[in-house]
Amino acid sequence: MWTFFSILAIGFLLGMRHATDPDHVVAVTTIVSRERGAGSAALIGAFWGLGHTVTIFVVGAGIILFDVVIPVRLGLSMELCVGLMLVALGIWNLITFQGSIRSATSDSRRGAGLNHSHAHSHGGFTHTHQHTHAPEISLQMPSSEPTGEPQTGSGKGLSRFIRPLVVGVVHGLAGSAAVALLILASIRNSTWAIVYLLVFGLGTIAGMVLITTAIASGLRLAGNRFERFGRGLGMATGLISVVFGCFVAYHICVVQGLFSSHPNWIPN
Repeated sequence: MWTFFSILAIGFLLGMRHATDPDHVVAVTTIVSRERGAGSAALIGAFWGLGHTVTIFVVGAGIILFDVVIPVRLGLSMELCVGLMLVALGIWNLITFQGSIRSATSDSRRGAGLNHSHAHSHGGFTHTHQHTHAPEISLQMPSSEPTGEPQTGSGKGLSRFIRPLVVGVVHGLAGSAAVALLILASIRNSTWAIVYLLVFGLGTIAGMVLITTAIASGLRLAGNRFERFGRGLGMATGLISVVFGCFVAYHICVVQGLFSSHPNWIPN
């Protein structure tokens, strides 16, 4: 019995470690870079882990219970979806934060135009006076058009968490075969293997909650102290996501030969 509990504890820890895989961290960092609250970031991590766990459980249970075999091209295609998703998330971030930088630049220019100096002559002496013109007050209703600033807590209700949930599902599809095969190699009893699968998923959720909370806290600290640095960091996460996604897609399509006559896929 103690041996089984030890296996479950190892499964939980392996699930937490699984959350730190590079593609996972890059994806959630790209999403969390728009958040500044630790609570909302933790929920994003939880929803990512939930989507990942559901997919791992469904596909893994099929492999464990029914000896489902995933074709090579299908397995590679699922991993290719991860690369394409990383590229899409990165581009989305780049567009969003580029808009915030343009908005901040235009605001600073308007502010600079309000504060200026005039030269005056009095009794043969010329000197300058600093003038600050108050902006005109508009009686119109506030515009509902977006300003390009990253919105903390964008979206209403659960809609803001749909993105990490979907991203978690895609990541689960790509990693489910490897996880299930690893469990089968360690636990022959299918019932305990399913229990291990759930514990592994709980570990993944816990690990991702910790990761997203830490990332959001760091970004919040940087954004509060150095506003421009915070925006630049947000754009950097988008760029890293695009580059990493392109690398994943290249490796799957070219190195592993997804579209060749003899594709090579080893679940990992």
